[in-house]
Amino acid sequence: MGSSRRPVGHIDFIPGHEHWEHWWRFLTPSPEQEKLGLSCVAVGMQHGRLPIVGPRTQDFHVAVIVLSGSGWFSWGGRPPVDVVAPVLLWLLPGVEHCYGPYEPGWAECFVDFTGPTAEAYQRLGYVDEEHPVVPLSSAEPAHRIVRKMALAADEALPQFEVEVAAGVHELLVTLHRSRVDQDDGRRSLLAALARDAFLSLSIPEHARRLSLTPDELRDLVRHSAGCSPKEYLLGIRMNAAKDLLATTDLSVAAIARRVGYKDPAYFTRTFTRRSGMSPSFFREQQFRRVTTTSATPDLMDSSRGQDALLRPSPARM
Repeated sequence: MGSSRRPVGHIDFIPGHEHWEHWWRFLTPSPEQEKLGLSCVAVGMQHGRLPIVGPRTQDFHVAVIVLSGSGWFSWGGRPPVDVVAPVLLWLLPGVEHCYGPYEPGWAECFVDFTGPTAEAYQRLGYVDEEHPVVPLSSAEPAHRIVRKMALAADEALPQFEVEVAAGVHELLVTLHRSRVDQDDGRRSLLAALARDAFLSLSIPEHARRLSLTPDELRDLVRHSAGCSPKEYLLGIRMNAAKDLLATTDLSVAAIARRVGYKDPAYFTRTFTRRSGMSPSFFREQQFRRVTTTSATPDLMDSSRGQDALLRPSPARM
């Protein structure tokens, strides 16, 4: 789609008589559905000479994914900035925003969502409140998810709001993976940090090995992984410990050493605080799960044998 830097002019917005192609659906989740923590309140797709949106504020999060074309975007009273597809625009609760396409228009899809889980995604860095204009390497993966959500909403299936809300989770993860900055050196930074996760190093020592200052390391990890370097390393250690507890006969002390803890007692306290159970109890649970699963086929075969005894044979019918 060709474009110029001339904004689309004034268009009278008359519901039901829009001058552009569109489909949208507004949703009202029930109180029970809201308990899931993330609710979709609108989903839509549109293209053409869309009118200017705003200035306005809203009480929920909106992901506007510009699929093709270019335009401008202003938020929080800042001067407008140019945006070029593929790009994601975050509209945040309580933040004034205003945007629109340049001639001859653009194509977009959008999802409005709310709930305490939305705030958690924002704290984890999946919704970037400081940088609401997010260039994408491709908009097609996100576009596919929005089309799937639109199909579920349009069919009005029983409890379709739950299926659409599940799509919001998938969309947020996909948008995070589709960011242009996910293709730069940050992935290799996280990989290098993960490679050294089991070494007994402080955060300043990790930073020196990566030729960074501790503050630079904290900023890069928080922007890329949504947490501090300490939390990132702790998550890797705990996941590895769970794998070893579930799949080996190594002692808890040996596992502690393998994942970077010289003091097994400190490892046990950390594991218990993080997982809600001790390493020994976690291993016991996994053993019960494995033995129960392995016994299931025999139980099923046994039940089928009992059913055969209870059914009359064809000769007696």
